[in-house]
Amino acid sequence: MQPLLNIAVRAARRAAEVIIRSLGRLDSLEVSSKGRNDFVTEVDRAAEAEIIATIRRAYPDHAFLGEESGASGPAGAIEWIIDPLDGTTNFLHGFPQFCVSIGCRVRGRIDQAVVYDPMRQEVFTASRGDGAHLENRRIRVSNRRGLEGALIGTGFPYRANTEYLDAYMAMLKDVMLATAGVRRPGSAALDLAYVAAGRTDGFFEIGLGPWDTAAGSLLIEEAGGRIGTLTGGEYRQGGNVIAGSPKVYEGLVALLAPHVPAKLADE
Repeated sequence: MQPLLNIAVRAARRAAEVIIRSLGRLDSLEVSSKGRNDFVTEVDRAAEAEIIATIRRAYPDHAFLGEESGASGPAGAIEWIIDPLDGTTNFLHGFPQFCVSIGCRVRGRIDQAVVYDPMRQEVFTASRGDGAHLENRRIRVSNRRGLEGALIGTGFPYRANTEYLDAYMAMLKDVMLATAGVRRPGSAALDLAYVAAGRTDGFFEIGLGPWDTAAGSLLIEEAGGRIGTLTGGEYRQGGNVIAGSPKVYEGLVALLAPHVPAKLADE
């Protein structure tokens, strides 16, 4: 395992320990709101601090972009993009679908990725040029040849992006009619890992942050899939996303295109 990936896995496991220890005291956790339906807990902050401390001990000159703590470290350095608890709302309800997501950006592109599911103890990893893996077993996107029979993941608009709810509902309707089914588990990073592992055939969502997708985007690419914007443009972390096996990706882009508002077309 590459040194950067090795330290990312170690950091993800330590963050997961913080999360798991907190499951027995959900009713007493300190919870605050960052916005409508957008919550942060003391666990998010503690897990992120653990990740940063673990990586910084090994790489003191690296930079960080954390969902909770923002940007820190020298500009132009190797940068770690962190979501310490993706699926906070699920976690707060004891709904067992959340994860730790860590991506490492080197010279402007994601180079290493870890998505760790602490409930199932599954570690999804990827290194650029070395493929994607689940517990050291190589994973690939599905071989689905189109939307017919496909299982698609999504995320519902729930923050400021509720202004696009009507457009999203039109997208959702067409996807439901064209595929075998749609799932909304509630953790975008884990959703992308599932596409990489072939558990779902595709995924789309509006209004994500770079920490939601940094690790998952590399998992998709290294598993042989494609990831882009809602109109099929180059994906640059954050914003709106479509991902999937190659044919499913193409099908989703074509299917959703008529419903994409002009303001979302290039994001």
